[in-house]
Amino acid sequence: MIRIVIAEDQRMLLGALGALLDLEDGMEVAGKASNGEEACKLVRELKPDICLMDIEMPVKDGLTAAEELADEPCKIIILTTFARPGYFERARKAGVSGYLLKDSPSEDLAEAIRKIIDGQRIFSPELVDLAYTEQDPLTERERQVIKLMAEGKNTKDISKELYITPGTVRNYVSVILDKLEVSNRIEAISRFKERGWFK
Repeated sequence: MIRIVIAEDQRMLLGALGALLDLEDGMEVAGKASNGEEACKLVRELKPDICLMDIEMPVKDGLTAAEELADEPCKIIILTTFARPGYFERARKAGVSGYLLKDSPSEDLAEAIRKIIDGQRIFSPELVDLAYTEQDPLTERERQVIKLMAEGKNTKDISKELYITPGTVRNYVSVILDKLEVSNRIEAISRFKERGWFK
């Protein structure tokens, strides 16, 4: 019997997923969590075979929870609506066994669970395409500038740290905004982070 814990903050979806998987041969839903913290607790207490984890949940998000559970024997499957390369990259680094999108048919989910139990890793094809087609457009110097911006440094601080003039920093910032197709520093940092390009 494959024992499953489901972590999902939308109650209706949590109930529907639980009911669907309980109907599958050889599967039982051992526990349900509405946030990442509860999921970690349930996985440690119930020792399930699989934990299906949403990403955007209150208290603790699914990726942080997956990172925390990396040493547990339970296999983690991320089940989300978000096909974001940054999320996918983080999930892979956390060693998850699967990353599936919620719009996949329910029979695909049951099949993926069985394959993962057999030792395979299952990643949604859209994500694999995204992860390999979208490359970081910034140069090494522009990356240094955006990292310092992300640390909360202003133009003057950045110019001191990189030994360049404030005017040059402003030029770099406008090139960064242009390349990332955003209109301000906050959006630039958020876009860069979302794509998983902060190393």
